[in-house]
Amino acid sequence: MLSFSKRLQKIILLFVTFFKKFGIPFDNQFEMQELSDNVLMLKVKSGDIDKLGLLYERHKKRLFGFFFSMNCDAMTSEDLVQNVFIRMLKYKHTYTGEGSFLAWMFSTARNVNNDHYQKNKRKQNQFDISTVEYKLDDGNEADGKMAKKDEIEELHRALMKLAVDKREVLVLSKLKEMKFSEIGQVLGCSEGTAKVKAHRALKELKVVFKQMQKQ
Repeated sequence: MLSFSKRLQKIILLFVTFFKKFGIPFDNQFEMQELSDNVLMLKVKSGDIDKLGLLYERHKKRLFGFFFSMNCDAMTSEDLVQNVFIRMLKYKHTYTGEGSFLAWMFSTARNVNNDHYQKNKRKQNQFDISTVEYKLDDGNEADGKMAKKDEIEELHRALMKLAVDKREVLVLSKLKEMKFSEIGQVLGCSEGTAKVKAHRALKELKVVFKQMQKQ
């Protein structure tokens, strides 16, 4: 039988894999691979607006995963992904090309998320994996799908018990595969502080998860 820590690690890995499956195949893959994020955004800044579509196809899945991990609402998450790119277009003149594009994009996503919930002042939805079930691959066995959905839902319930700032840093560090230097830029802190925040958040998640197992 797996130990508690190994089981939590397994579920987190499953959660990462789950969100990597979001999205649909897209065209212009060669161009996307050839041009870096920074180059594409600088082209957008200079007036080549079509390049924003390439950035959208490249990053829509990870942004959806970020928002869904924060709010448990698939429809709202899809809307917020759109809002990120609308805001990136609106403020394209502020992009310098220096530093990490991911940090700049997720800083925008973070602001979009905060603005949305400050404006709506509504209670976050209960997690319902069925709202994104259509994005799962069809090749898996039914029993396996159910088991995975149960484990993902279990992890998400634990995540939702954390404070927003702790859930945020944990999602960025564990689920979005970002460097801590980039996370520090998003959160407005040093790389070392970002590491400490992520470590403390993961430690608290383990406590919450363990408490849930006893219930």
